[in-house]
Amino acid sequence: MDTFTKLPEIDAEGYLVEPQDWNEELAEEFARQENIVLTEDHWDVIRFMRDFFEEHQIAPDARYVIKHLAERLGPTSRNKLFELFPYGYVKQACRIAGMKRPRGWSTG
Repeated sequence: MDTFTKLPEIDAEGYLVEPQDWNEELAEEFARQENIVLTEDHWDVIRFMRDFFEEHQIAPDARYVIKHLAERLGPTSRNKLFELFPYGYVKQACRIAGMKRPRGWSTG
């Protein structure tokens, strides 16, 4: 990792321990680790998730993100979240957006 001298504290699965430590540069690093090049649609999802977290102090359920995408992109976007994050909402989107790993959710 040449852009970081020191990552914030992460858990054994690679999720931030403190979501407040997140920033966009860190999102880029986590995305790079997942082999994802962040597009404007990725950033839209990430910013929606961060705003939701700021308001509710928890990561949004995937259905809220899907609803947000449908409002923005139309009803045909139902699978867009899974196209953007092909290895799973929790494994990729939550990690890149700096959420703690949601308890009780599978990583798929």
